Order: sequence, then structure tokens, then C-alpha cells
Amino acid sequence: MDDLSELDRKNIWHPFTALQGANDPVLITSARGVYLHTSDGRKILDAISSWWVNLHGHANPQIAKAIGEQAAELEHVIFAGFTHKPAIKLSENLLSILPDNQKKIFFSDNGSTAVEVALKIAFQYWHNQNIKKQAVIALKGAYHGDTFGSMSVGDRGLFTKPFSPYLFQTSFVDFPERGRGEDVIRQFKELISQNNVAAFIFEPLVQAAAGMRIYSPGVLDELISYAQEHQVVCIADEVFTGFGRTGKYFACEHLVHQPDIMALSKGITGGFLPLGVTSCSSKIIGAFDFPQLEKTFFHGHSYTANPLACAAANASFELLTQPLCQSRIDRITRLHADFAASLNGNEKVLQVRTLGTILAIELVTPEETAYGNPLRQKIYTYFLKKNILLRPLGNVIYVLPPYVISDEELHHVYEAIEGFVGTL
Repeated sequence: MDDLSELDRKNIWHPFTALQGANDPVLITSARGVYLHTSDGRKILDAISSWWVNLHGHANPQIAKAIGEQAAELEHVIFAGFTHKPAIKLSENLLSILPDNQKKIFFSDNGSTAVEVALKIAFQYWHNQNIKKQAVIALKGAYHGDTFGSMSVGDRGLFTKPFSPYLFQTSFVDFPERGRGEDVIRQFKELISQNNVAAFIFEPLVQAAAGMRIYSPGVLDELISYAQEHQVVCIADEVFTGFGRTGKYFACEHLVHQPDIMALSKGITGGFLPLGVTSCSSKIIGAFDFPQLEKTFFHGHSYTANPLACAAANASFELLTQPLCQSRIDRITRLHADFAASLNGNEKVLQVRTLGTILAIELVTPEETAYGNPLRQKIYTYFLKKNILLRPLGNVIYVLPPYVISDEELHHVYEAIEGFVGTL
């Protein structure tokens, strides 16, 4: 195993990791349920669903079986001019739980590309009608991915600084934290009054990468309603929030007004294979529904609608929509709320936020809350030594477990968090 670690150091460039000074990555040899098994015999509890993708536990046998059966039948085929049953079935499955106004599914490869597709569709929607609208509105603190379009509509900061000269301009309104809703709505209306806004993109109710910041559905409803009244395309980035994370299948279910376009990924395959989806309403489709070549949406990837990924997503869908999974989501939601209440009044805790299976604990530090907060490495190291994977967002500890986690395992995580807070 030492040879493998040496080869890793020699050959691999890991994401969000400095090339010098970082600890060697932990070598994982297998996984089952909520546990990652290491080459040296450790068993690490995956309390963040391996970057938010795992819904039903690692190596889920039902999803693994579906992939194996599909691999023996059809592993891949070009999706331009051809189709296949797993993609057709998945489109039906998704549309059965998406908001009623969503009518078509466009496949891609991951969350960033799902957002890229959404932006390109929104821009071409206006282009196809010979209407010049180019401006985009987003929320401060937004994170929509790492490709150029998704970076352009994300908050400017540590992740985007080297690329700032190459990003298209986006207008940002303040994050609608409690007590700021009316001011944010005012800013929003002022921007829309310029009559050149093509799209409004948002992470519904939760800004994940910004520290699991949660905001009011009432404010978002008003923003969407005003935008749509003034002919602005509304894009919901549900890459993180989709598939039960907020207690409902999609965060937009907490709203009255529904987006025109939705971007999905992360949990769509239960954490097995990469897949992105962008869904659209009939209104959006109407601007493309012509035989002329110039009105075609020219976007695609070699692995678009990969049958193996679609098979995994269909198996994950079957698990997600069972009463057992919904009861697990409700149980995690309840346990998170109880633990959050137990931390109220703790002088070392600035704020505790919960929504569905999301729990975020923002700790008091001399520095401002940000990804680069120096407490981040201390938190990560502390929990990893206790065989718990919690990858904090700066000084924000968050828990986002696979839905199969038991009460005992979740309480073990809570107790470790209490222990860490006690060291501050």
C-alpha cells in the first residue's frame, strides 16, 4: 500500500489541494453503508456523503446490481440520433417528481455542466426570439460550479480570482439573510428595471459551499414571481439540494412559484456514477421547437445519458421514493433539529442551521466566516483522527449523512462535535 501512496504523490493532482504542504490522501480500499475502509484497517464514518453525492450508503447492492446488469447489455451509445431504455425511463422518473411545469430533460455529466447547459439554454432562449437580453442576476455567496459559465455566476473570491478577467459580468444582490429580505427585493427590482436581464440563477434555500447558509422561501418566492412577471428566466441550481436533502425531493417544493429551468446532479445516481440533468418548462422549450437548424441547441458530451449512469439513477430513484427512505429522511431531520436545539446558547457557537438532512454549526472565531478560515484544518484533522469524515466549510461544521445512517451512528457524530466545541 505504501507503493500506491507513493504513486499517488508522484502522478495525481487532487482537487482543492495544495501541491505542497498537504497531508497525504487517505487510501480507501472499500466502502459499505456509511463507512469507508482504509488500507490500514480503519473504518471512517462518511458524515458528508462523499461530497454530498451518496444517498443510500456505499456499495448499495440494488444500485450495484442495476449497473452490472446494464453493463452486460449496453455500456454506452452516442445519444445524438440514438436513445435507450435507461435514459427514457429516467426521464419519466424525474418528471414524475419534478415540479409540474418541468417538461423536458437534457442530459450532461455533472453539476457544473448541468448549470452550463441551463445558462446556455437561457441565453439561447432570448437569441432564438431575436431579443437582446444578456445580463444575469445571482446572489452574493453563490457557488454554481467550476466551469467558466458556472464560475461567472458564482461569487468572486478565492476559487475564481485567477480567472476573473475571463468571466462574463453578473450582477449580485445581497444574500437574503433574516431581516434583509426587503432590501434584497429592492436591489433585485432595481436591476430588473434595466430591462436587459436574461436570467436569475439561485441555489434554492441553501447556499451550500458558502457555509450551508439558509434563507427564507418567502423571499425567494417573491424574487421568482417578480422576475417571471418581467420576463426573466429563473434557473434553480438544485445540484446540492435535490433528491431529499431539504426534506423534500427538491428544495423548490418549499416554494409557491416554480423555476423555468432546473439543474440537477450530486445525488441523482446515489453516489455511484457522474450524471447531470437540466430540466426545462414548456415556455423555454417553445423557443427551440422549430425545424430550423439555427434554433437547435448545440450542446452535448461524449458520455451524455450514459446507460450505466442512467441505470444507477433509476435504481437510486426506486430507493428514494420508497416509504422507508422517506422515513429515514424524516428521522434525520428530527434528530438534526433536536441536536441543534441542544447547542442553542453555547457561547462558542455563532449559529446553528438546519433544513431537512442538512445540519450546519457555525463556530465563533476571530476571523470572518469563509472557506479559508484557519479553523478549517483543525476541525478536519480532529474528526479524521476520530474516524469521522467531516470536511468543514471554513469555521462551519456541517453534517450531511447518507440516509441509511443509524441513530447510534448519528449520535456518535453529534457527541464528537460536542467534544470538539468543548476544546475551543
